[in-house]
Amino acid sequence: MRVPRVDLGGMLRDAAAGRFPPSDGGFSRAAPWKDGVEGAVAFTGHAVMVVADDVSDGQLAGLGVHGFGGAHDPRTTLALAGGGPVGVLDALLVGRGTGSGGPLVPRADLAQTDRAAHAGEWRTEVDVYGLPDPRVTSLATLSRGIGGLPEVGIQAEDGYAATLLEGVLGRLPRREVVLASVTPGNARSLRFFLRRGFVPVASEQLWKPRRRHAAEPGR
Repeated sequence: MRVPRVDLGGMLRDAAAGRFPPSDGGFSRAAPWKDGVEGAVAFTGHAVMVVADDVSDGQLAGLGVHGFGGAHDPRTTLALAGGGPVGVLDALLVGRGTGSGGPLVPRADLAQTDRAAHAGEWRTEVDVYGLPDPRVTSLATLSRGIGGLPEVGIQAEDGYAATLLEGVLGRLPRREVVLASVTPGNARSLRFFLRRGFVPVASEQLWKPRRRHAAEPGR
């Protein structure tokens, strides 16, 4: 079988504009955006597998990948990870840059925090921003994330979350698509992004493969 290769970043931009892939129960493939990181992105009725070429199209199908939930089957994920780290299943939301600027400044002193380190594990080109007051440790990360698109992360426990998000969006060109990955169980965070205009378009789960050989069906 031959699985279509797609531009995941382009698909996410289309989804942000309300144009989704067909709900055909199938799946396609996209190139990894970071060496050593793979993943599955599931839209309604269609999945995109971001997996290196050592796994064939037939092997993905044999592992049970399909567009109606099969891309996120834990057995499939574990087989593809091959014992490597597996991230949590997140909702993938899209928002838009505003180009309005804002009060944030680069905060290299916060680059070793858990939030910044987590972004660096799975994304590239991670920049860490915060407020000018060094006593304020809330931060925002802006990175090159899923599909090569800008992605934002927020760590705020002192009432600055809205200021941080507005500041990050202000650093992006107006209307540029930006992603946010939110664990569905983190309802407070999910409601926060929804209130500020982000909308869910897909689900995603990432892993770092440690396959000795190409994945084989395990069931």
